[in-house]
Amino acid sequence: MKYLNIFLLLLCFNTYGQEWVTDSNFDSKINEKSAFGDDQTLPVVIEFWAEFNDENKFKDWSKLKDVVYYRADITKCPIAKKKYKVRMVPTLIIFKEGIKEEMFKAGLDLMLPASLSEIQEAVNEVNTASKF
Repeated sequence: MKYLNIFLLLLCFNTYGQEWVTDSNFDSKINEKSAFGDDQTLPVVIEFWAEFNDENKFKDWSKLKDVVYYRADITKCPIAKKKYKVRMVPTLIIFKEGIKEEMFKAGLDLMLPASLSEIQEAVNEVNTASKF
């Protein structure tokens, strides 16, 4: 019984835990093929994050619909950080089939000015546009 409880606890952490990307798997994650109806793929949202600003991370990631969500620690993604010109954290980038579609950047106060509804609206637009 003890081992079953430990297994279930670990399963919960894996199911609801945040998945991280690094420079080594960044490209494969933003090009990930996740089924979404009529041969469409889900957009991928990457949040560039830093430990010093953990307080201002995007906390509502689990509420986003029709999207795959990852976090990228800027210390483990220096190449991606430079490529996408990430200057402030948090920064959220929405990718569709590896192409950057939308970007939300923190201001000088290191807070993300976009709300969950604004980000979801951008995700919905990316999904709608890809149907044509």
